[in-house]
Amino acid sequence: MTRTYLSGFGNHFATEAVPGTLPVGRNSPQRVAHGLYAELLSGTAFTAPRVENRRTWVYRRQPAVVVGGYTPYAQPLWKTGLAEGVNAPPDPLRWHPVPVPEDTALDFIDGVRTVVVNGDAEAQNGMAAHLVLINRPMFTGGARRCFINNDGEMLLVPQQGALCITTELGVLDVAPGEVALLPRGVAFSVDVQGPSRVYVCENYGAPFRLPELGPIGSNGLANPRDFQAPVAAFEATPAPVQLIKKAGGQLWQATQDHSPYDVVAWHGNLCPLKYDTAHFNTIGSISFDHPDPSIFTVLTSPSDTPGVANVDFVIFPPRWLVAEDTFRPPWYHRNVMSEFMGLVLGQYDAKPEGFRPGGMSLHNSHVPHGPDTEAFGKASSAALAPQKLEDTLAFMFESRWRMRPTAWALQPALLDGAYAQCWAGLADHFQP
Repeated sequence: MTRTYLSGFGNHFATEAVPGTLPVGRNSPQRVAHGLYAELLSGTAFTAPRVENRRTWVYRRQPAVVVGGYTPYAQPLWKTGLAEGVNAPPDPLRWHPVPVPEDTALDFIDGVRTVVVNGDAEAQNGMAAHLVLINRPMFTGGARRCFINNDGEMLLVPQQGALCITTELGVLDVAPGEVALLPRGVAFSVDVQGPSRVYVCENYGAPFRLPELGPIGSNGLANPRDFQAPVAAFEATPAPVQLIKKAGGQLWQATQDHSPYDVVAWHGNLCPLKYDTAHFNTIGSISFDHPDPSIFTVLTSPSDTPGVANVDFVIFPPRWLVAEDTFRPPWYHRNVMSEFMGLVLGQYDAKPEGFRPGGMSLHNSHVPHGPDTEAFGKASSAALAPQKLEDTLAFMFESRWRMRPTAWALQPALLDGAYAQCWAGLADHFQP
């Protein structure tokens, strides 16, 4: 089906599934229309600067407080914070694509496999990068499971299989090439039609926002109008659900005798969003030198140090390369930021062999990396004509904090043990 969406990042939306539901001139009237309850969902502190304040009023059939007691829920492969990673040498790491199991039922919650972690969810800094392997829906087909993450917001990057994400505020359809941003504390369910693989950034820190453009000016990179929010929708005949909540690095479960998807209307600027990366307006050199990868930032979660992000979400989409007298792929570098990379489709220009869609790599702070031997050889001798990189989409979750891999991620069967050999052919050609 074709869905209707609201347009704009950070916009203050107003939407109602039943006309006349939203109160006029106030947020919490004595009696809400149609016998509903008013409830405020805050994404920032009440006293946050107005330009940064995020909150939404929802008008629902029953408030979220109507839920049974929680008991622990076991998911041993979902890790949180630096303490749950393991020590690893400062080597570049790369992972083969992990197949979606056929013999084990996995929905979005049970399918999480944490790859790297840093920071501290309780201190509200840092992030985790997960690979999620899914072969069954959460909410359709009789499952009826919902998830709420109190530890952080979640950025979903589907690599294989389209997602239907039902949230308290409406429904998003998200296919590979698109991404979804789900705010902290909002209930959601992820449904799939077949085997699906999703990269996820769980951001414990400041909410993602659009990066400043500086000298670029008022246009370029990800434009606010291209982010889409859902319209209000609710279950007509709600039934009980299993509610799973993540808080303090632990998962908890409770039974709720009604659906959390009972919001008839809402207004505010804290809401789920989807974004099609094909709308990203790439900025590049038109003279010489390959620009820094920061020029490809879609979203940023700032830290307490200006210019050094808690997390950046960076993409490398199809684009033109036109610079003259310039080495075209990314140069060799040792970066302050730690880089977790995934490949959604096609080839990555600096790693044409070995880095496959569904794969991942990790280059921690100041770990040297760059084009492999083949990419360096081709780029050093290629005719410097305009070149179009097509049918490709790679991304990075980039963080100021060093990332620790998990024990699951360091299994020899998952790692590309020959990764470092891709640079072995870079010989010494110095001729004094």
